[in-house]
Amino acid sequence: MKRIASLLAATTMLVSPAMAQLDLEKDELTFGFIKLTDMAPLAVAYEQGFFDDEGLFVTLEAQANWKVLLDGVIDGQLDGAHMLAGQPLAATIGFGTEAHIITPFSMDLNGNGITVSNQIWSEMKPHIPHDDAGKPIHPISAASLKPVVEKYKSEGKPFNMGMVFPVSTHNYELRYWLAAGGLEPGYYSPENITGQIGADVLLSVTPPPQMPATMEAGTIYGYCVGEPWNQQAVAKGIGVPVITDYELWKNNPEKVFGITAEFAQEYPNTTLAVVKALIRAAIWLDENDNANRMEAVELLSQPEYVGADKDVIAASMTGTFEYEKGDVREVPDFNVFFRYNATYPYYSDAVWYLTQMRRWGQIAEAKSDSWYDEVAKSVYKPEIYLQAAKLLVEEGLANEADFPWDSDGYKAPTPAGDIIDGIAYDGKTPNAYLDSLPIGLKGDQKVVGTEIQG
Repeated sequence: MKRIASLLAATTMLVSPAMAQLDLEKDELTFGFIKLTDMAPLAVAYEQGFFDDEGLFVTLEAQANWKVLLDGVIDGQLDGAHMLAGQPLAATIGFGTEAHIITPFSMDLNGNGITVSNQIWSEMKPHIPHDDAGKPIHPISAASLKPVVEKYKSEGKPFNMGMVFPVSTHNYELRYWLAAGGLEPGYYSPENITGQIGADVLLSVTPPPQMPATMEAGTIYGYCVGEPWNQQAVAKGIGVPVITDYELWKNNPEKVFGITAEFAQEYPNTTLAVVKALIRAAIWLDENDNANRMEAVELLSQPEYVGADKDVIAASMTGTFEYEKGDVREVPDFNVFFRYNATYPYYSDAVWYLTQMRRWGQIAEAKSDSWYDEVAKSVYKPEIYLQAAKLLVEEGLANEADFPWDSDGYKAPTPAGDIIDGIAYDGKTPNAYLDSLPIGLKGDQKVVGTEIQG
């Protein structure tokens, strides 16, 4: 499976179709990733020779956790990485480690799920509507979890759930689901960064590959994570995914490819070459109605990439998703890598992450709408993306119609019907959006001690 990149790169360059190689400032690069299926564009760009075609000699290195990965990019041990979308934003505004990280490429849409243990599932089921065949009706609201949480609280038991990082999509998606069902997921303050102030459900960090084992041990009762770690719980018979993020928010943004602003400034042609290769990988993953997905599954199952069983990875990568054991449903857009402009780094995606940071107190003070816009534009770089796309179109390696050339960087508002709580999202009006959410900080509110004031 592995390509012998160092030996074949020169030959590949000679036979590539109409390739106009850029004058690279740096051609030996190391990229980091976490063992999740949405790192696929990096693996595909490597294995299919798309990095080679650009004259790039790339090494891919799995990282222990998201903090190690971010630190590696900041200190230069990694030239770039598969990142949580919240990481470049949080670093740039100084929440946690401070550094100016940018993203010229979004890795994917959707791809996450929320799983609970078998015990919690059995306690939720009486509160879940079922169809005539006895199957749970999806999407499943956290309102069905609320009486379970209340029962545990009455018995003096903390209700613990896992997410992968404080600024992860998974943290915000789990919080969104809980809040939409009437549960308080807790707040952050400058003095208390646990995120558990006033929480009905206590959320804590667990690295993705450790999620199933941590739940099986009883340390957490459920979690939000990317694949294949929801399907792994089903395969092991220890848990049930209750909702995918596609059901939570249709075609929501997921991971990004992150580099430092300094890297992009010092190596502009190298940056373009990397984005070109990643766009080609994303096209390959989605082309011809996902015809290449089984090949991608074979690739990702290799131990150096995700290292999970092929059947487990295929359960979500090929357009289906298994909930309760044997309850396999069609979810063709569970993983999206290119269609719907998945790879374009929209400012509105960045703004949504920032609103969630503000909603739960990671951004302690109210900010103006213009602040959200300015931060989004300092981190998300569609201009680099479109420059790379233009080169691919000129080389005959991409279709001009597949890119949003005339976009102002903001998606059309997400309609209420595409989000589980029925509340529409418009990235151009972040404060009005925050005000529309029944649970969470709004206006000039702030967390002081254990109370919300304002």
